[in-house]
Amino acid sequence: MNAVTAGPWRVRRSEAGRPFYCVILNGSSHLAVDGHEPITLQGGDFVLIPSAYEFTMSSFEPVTLEDSDTSPVALPNGEFRLGIQSGPPDVRLLVGYCVFGSPDAALLVSLLPQLVHVRGEQRLATLVQLVGEESREQRPARDVILARLLEVLLIEALRSTAGTAASPGLLRGLADGRLAVAIRRMHESPARPWTVAQLAKEAALSRSAFFERFSRAVGAAPMQYLLAWRMALAKNLLRRQEGGVAEVAERVGYSSASTFSVAFTRYVGQPPARYARLGR
Repeated sequence: MNAVTAGPWRVRRSEAGRPFYCVILNGSSHLAVDGHEPITLQGGDFVLIPSAYEFTMSSFEPVTLEDSDTSPVALPNGEFRLGIQSGPPDVRLLVGYCVFGSPDAALLVSLLPQLVHVRGEQRLATLVQLVGEESREQRPARDVILARLLEVLLIEALRSTAGTAASPGLLRGLADGRLAVAIRRMHESPARPWTVAQLAKEAALSRSAFFERFSRAVGAAPMQYLLAWRMALAKNLLRRQEGGVAEVAERVGYSSASTFSVAFTRYVGQPPARYARLGR
């Protein structure tokens, strides 16, 4: 949604499972995310909080008890306003939630950085400018264009966090040249009977160095990540009815349907046959 603010204001969120994003079109504000140092947001900044950890956005003007946790007020032009309801706005921003069209959204979210804050990226600044222009104009197909621009903005923001300073997640793992090789091998050949030693060899690292580097970068041990990847693939195959349980088991690296069924049930919480039925 498009939002404008004036005077003292503050909003808090503690929802889980819906990645939150914010584009500061102009002005500035405070952002406090649980477990992170407070951030001053400026015009052109992009923020993504994948797991919607508890966070607070607020004005620079001190917020009193009466002003606390203000609810946005809908305006006739489709915008929402926070704080003082009259006078020129201090901040203009675009906020919303992302929804992953996948039953494995929890896996996707867990592999993203906990907090993405991008500033000073020219490509991102250009996208933010386009989003701002499109959000202010009532042109034909405005919502469709905005949705596509925001998708590209999200992807570009994630790409820009691929340095080692990013919090643990898949992007940080892929940013490490040696770990990226091992991750790609797992993605390309999930049915192969991988061991930590074999993956370490692919990454040209010792077994212990690979295990520690992978766990630190991705936030999960190599075999834990491989299991999550195999189960995500299996759920997709079962949901799309691309083979029976035995065939799916073989395609994701299990020697028998019974072994796969035990692993799937433990991981997902229900047997694969039942999951496939419910998927239909």
